[in-house]
Amino acid sequence: MKALLCSLMVWSTFVTLCNAQCYFMLNENTPGDLSNECKDLDGVAHPLSSKWKTKNCEECSCGQDGISCCNIAAIPMNYDKIKCQKIFNKKTCSYTVVERKDPGKTCFVGGWGL
Repeated sequence: MKALLCSLMVWSTFVTLCNAQCYFMLNENTPGDLSNECKDLDGVAHPLSSKWKTKNCEECSCGQDGISCCNIAAIPMNYDKIKCQKIFNKKTCSYTVVERKDPGKTCFVGGWGL
């Protein structure tokens, strides 16, 4: 079980580094076991068909086969990356794009993606 959790954690880190926006974690059920909950990577149990938001700005849901999670923070695209920088606010799960020399000034963003 620990090996499975470790491999899932490594896999989810790899997926995050690859800029994937959604991922799926299989339940640890044994054949014939019809569990009515899912356990996340932190070991927290969630009821079947439930949804929740994580501290990493993901929305997750528990299904019979496992947990599905997707990023909910829109990522700024098409902005002047030399003049401007994106800043992530973990509390609001949102980005702002501001000038590097004057962070009080926002920059134009041509589009947002998930």
